[in-house]
Amino acid sequence: MTLLSRETLVLRASKALIRRVDGRVTRYTYVGGRYQVLDGIVERYWEAGGNCNVAIAASRLGLHSISIGHVGDEIYGRFLIDVLSDEGISIVGMNEQSEALNLPSSDNETLLCWVLVDPLQRHGFCSRADFSADPAFSWMSRLSTEVKMAIKKSKILFCNGYDFDELSPSLLESAIECAVESGTSIFFDPGPRGKSLIAGKPEEQKAIGKLLMMSEVLLLTSEEAASLTGINNPILAGQELLKNGVCTKWVIVKMGPKGSILITNSTITCAPAFKVNIIDTVGCGDSFVAAVAFGLIHELPLSCTLTLANAVGAATATGCGAGRNVASLGKVLELLKESNLNDDKFWDEVLNDNTDSQDITVLSKFVVNGNSQVNHVSLQKVVSEVLPKLEFATKKVVVPSNR
Repeated sequence: MTLLSRETLVLRASKALIRRVDGRVTRYTYVGGRYQVLDGIVERYWEAGGNCNVAIAASRLGLHSISIGHVGDEIYGRFLIDVLSDEGISIVGMNEQSEALNLPSSDNETLLCWVLVDPLQRHGFCSRADFSADPAFSWMSRLSTEVKMAIKKSKILFCNGYDFDELSPSLLESAIECAVESGTSIFFDPGPRGKSLIAGKPEEQKAIGKLLMMSEVLLLTSEEAASLTGINNPILAGQELLKNGVCTKWVIVKMGPKGSILITNSTITCAPAFKVNIIDTVGCGDSFVAAVAFGLIHELPLSCTLTLANAVGAATATGCGAGRNVASLGKVLELLKESNLNDDKFWDEVLNDNTDSQDITVLSKFVVNGNSQVNHVSLQKVVSEVLPKLEFATKKVVVPSNR
């Protein structure tokens, strides 16, 4: 889970990614305070992952980040702590220490996720959670006092569908309830797990139902929106999710290389994606979340928030892997200043059936005169509003030593 505020972003993530390429697996040893490769494969294939991507991207945008989660007292746990610390991110333990007593060592270990990559850069993910009917840390029964305090002091709590692989539905519900009671906004990205959770165990259905209703911001791909609503049109699907929510104010539908859509009760905002040379898409959606949080916290106009999120996601795609390889602030600023958008004609087709009763805004390369039902805002105008906010963030951001 992740918490966001002007002062603090808290992330629930306790996962290390190990990338397997050409059938080889990286192994490390911890000697003299440094990680050394045993198998001769370069260290870049070992990385922080999961919601750590959100925390790192948010920290680089100038938000303060805290990671809520569990790591074991072994090489992988120490690696995660070191990576987050280097980015200016601290960790708050998800559980009370007494809960970990008398556990088998394997139950207390850092959760590892193997990333399998083929020559076409398609990814597959595998962890021990995939081979168990129970979450990896199902032994956790209650939130620690420190976690509750972190939630109460934060602006935003971020959860995603993969949280169910690690934590019990009842523990996730406890976090939701703590956030609601504290006035902390909830962001939720159901991800690929959303569909199976909706049809899952009763306790899973209850927890994801509560997340979908109580989240102020829902973020999902067009495919995920369709799977949850049965509606293929991304705008109509977003409006359905909005209608079914109790606290929901924004539904953001990610359209991959096309861009993204932000839907409220009275508005539709569309932003084409930035043109970049895509190297790796792992972590793009996570870093996108961090930028949306930045926009909400700084009260940016919706078109500015969506444009910034697209830029941060695109900047991440130009690197290899997640964790420390997510978007740097410098790369985000570079993309915004270059202002090179993909063709926005796609949005004319998407909006054809959705212009009756909505205030519609579309980001464009230039100001467009024409359809009075659609407000075209120029990228130049948006960038002029976003850059001062980001450039101020450079005075606070922690610059990692390896970038």
